[in-house]
Amino acid sequence: MELPVEFKKQMIDLLGENEFKEYEESFKAERKYGLRVNTMKISLEQFEKISPFDIEKIPWITNGYFYNGEINSPAKHPYYHAGLYYLQEPSAMTPAEFLPVTEGDRVLDLCAAPGGKATELASKLRGSGLLIANDISNSRAKGLLKNLELFGVENMVVTNETPQKLEENFNEYFDKILIDAPCSGEGMFRKDPAIMKSWQKKGPSEYAKIQRQIVDSAVNMLKPGGMLLYSTCTFAPEENEGTISFILDKYSDMEIKELPYYEGFSSGKPQWLDGSFTKFGELKKAVRIFPHKMDGEGHFICLMQKRGEYLYENYSASSINIENKDFIQFLNILNKDYKMNNFVMYSDRIYLMPDGVKQPKNLHILRSGLLFGECRKNRFEPSQALAMSLKKSECTNVIDLSLEDIRVIKYLKGETIEVDDLVSNKEKGWYVVCVDTFPLGWGKISQGILKNKYHSGWRWM
Repeated sequence: MELPVEFKKQMIDLLGENEFKEYEESFKAERKYGLRVNTMKISLEQFEKISPFDIEKIPWITNGYFYNGEINSPAKHPYYHAGLYYLQEPSAMTPAEFLPVTEGDRVLDLCAAPGGKATELASKLRGSGLLIANDISNSRAKGLLKNLELFGVENMVVTNETPQKLEENFNEYFDKILIDAPCSGEGMFRKDPAIMKSWQKKGPSEYAKIQRQIVDSAVNMLKPGGMLLYSTCTFAPEENEGTISFILDKYSDMEIKELPYYEGFSSGKPQWLDGSFTKFGELKKAVRIFPHKMDGEGHFICLMQKRGEYLYENYSASSINIENKDFIQFLNILNKDYKMNNFVMYSDRIYLMPDGVKQPKNLHILRSGLLFGECRKNRFEPSQALAMSLKKSECTNVIDLSLEDIRVIKYLKGETIEVDDLVSNKEKGWYVVCVDTFPLGWGKISQGILKNKYHSGWRWM
């Protein structure tokens, strides 16, 4: 793999001749593949017992594992369709790991697609508080929504907006904000050589302008006392220490916080900036990940906090009395306490809203809360997202298939399956279909036949 001449010169200037040779040598090493376990659905101990792949713990990620991507295809496994894990490059797991989200927080993932970091932030919230996951690209935001639904996230709002438009609605609103900023991608050259062509067309200086517009809005959306984590997958100082210096220079109430240290981490490099920013020695508190020092691709992470205290405002969703009898009857098969005041209905769709949601105005929202299902005339049809949000114990009507059962793949392909060995001919109605106790989706039973209701857009290909 031949690196661009201009990039090689830049990296030699930054690292020096000897260390640059080590960096260049890392391109000959096998790429590391990672998966991150969804701890909302399964414990690490249980996953390690049932994992169909040889896995090895990632030292700096609580729920992250290496796997051999040359011989395993985790995306083609029923457990993936059950939302038990997310496939993510090991270094890319670091930002969500290091943002100290606690239950009840209001969290914003500002550049969230495809959802690797957003799903982990949701796991940390464990159904409490609120996650707003945003992406400026509509097509990428749709993929983000799917991944959040696959993980079983209820307490979310997914938006497709500019940071500036979000800022108009959420001034000093969030406890925690993650910005995995668009960048020149130098840290991913080994993983995806095609990025080099993009780098040659649009370099660090163009991305630095975009990043500073994004962080401007983010700082204003962060409440006093709140924390912001900024990350990129590039080496360019202008996009990393330079952007953090921009924040420190413009916002006197922002400060850099210490991050955990792991063997192989490198500190921030204020000395790599031009002279105008070198006064910010605290930039050393940031973390850099280099592929010649760690089992991962290149990354930059910096955690910041806004000084001050904040008094919470309480918001409430405007609920609607839902009188659909089929919906009320359906609730009887669920062993889960839902707050009836949190259900809202738009057109024919019923949503379960998170507690304390501020209703944003004039925003493009792909999803607000959990899509519970749809009312068609007098019938109610539960959604795929609802199935993924459940545990087996939370539904009375369950079809639980073992991983080895050929019906699992048939179900994921959207085929009708016979289940008369599991239910009597007299039983009918909605059933959640599971693999090894983990929900996959819905089916409707009549006379021992399960009519497949698995989401058509999610089917096994």
